[in-house]
Amino acid sequence: MLITKTPFRVSFCGGGSDLAAFYEKYGGCVLSTSINKYMYLSIHPYFNPDQTLLKYSENELVDDISDIKHRIFRQVLNDMHVSGVEISSTADVPGGTGLGSSSTFTVGLLHSLYCYKGKFASKGRLAREACEVEIEKLGSPIGKQDQYAAAYGGLNFIQFNKDGTVSVSPIMMQAETYKALQGNLLMFYTGTTRSANSILSEQKQNISQSEKNDSLKEMCHLAREMKEALESNDLAPFGRILHKSWELKRTLASGISNPDIDRAYYTAMECGALGGKLLGAGGGGFLLFYCEKEKQEALRRNIGLREFDFKFEHDGTSVAYIGDKYWR
Repeated sequence: MLITKTPFRVSFCGGGSDLAAFYEKYGGCVLSTSINKYMYLSIHPYFNPDQTLLKYSENELVDDISDIKHRIFRQVLNDMHVSGVEISSTADVPGGTGLGSSSTFTVGLLHSLYCYKGKFASKGRLAREACEVEIEKLGSPIGKQDQYAAAYGGLNFIQFNKDGTVSVSPIMMQAETYKALQGNLLMFYTGTTRSANSILSEQKQNISQSEKNDSLKEMCHLAREMKEALESNDLAPFGRILHKSWELKRTLASGISNPDIDRAYYTAMECGALGGKLLGAGGGGFLLFYCEKEKQEALRRNIGLREFDFKFEHDGTSVAYIGDKYWR
């Protein structure tokens, strides 16, 4: 058996600029970090080599991989010519919560299959091929940030270039600043999940509108400002930038926020948070806040949502376990 683990991500600033409709004209950028919550995928030869067994939220046993219902499983297994295996997926976080679960799964699946076949694949290759699977082959209306965050891991400034290439640069900061940043971040679960596709489809269409482009350009400017502040070991602007970015993001498409999310957000701000945002495309999932230590207990008491503990991680997708090797 072989097991991989691939981290989920938290995006701080710049989300939306990773859509091709924007970055092919203007270039985009995102500042994000991977966190210590993972997608786990295990793979080993199936008892009957003429069949393939997949275990996720459903179980699928097929004679031909073209009969697989799960779109990503079907596409990747077909692309890599792998069958006669049993693959199981489990995760620390459910899908539809804004932490990049679909892309995390795709990166992890590609990594697992390359390892199973005894082939090395760089983090860049895994991220690039995950984008090809989801965006080009399956036509998902998503961007590129989640695939690169999951593959590389760490706190990074990710640039989406006009020619389609992607550059990943680690944020260089003192250990004390890194620890303080992590300690000042709180995450809460809104209690709802959602599909990002409808929101992202609308956002993609709206990019043709000049005011939406202006918002995304300003969000990229804020991401660069956040990068400069962190690399200067200055956390003072972080909350303000996070708040301004959220205010801009809310204007990109309908459904990004709703009255319950707004109520929780402004409760947190009244309790001392300096800024925050809803993670992912919007509509549900997790709320993230930047709040200094002395005001965190008041926020926890008043927001009325379940806190979700997390820490930064820096490994990206990795092999968690190798038992008997069944290389193909």
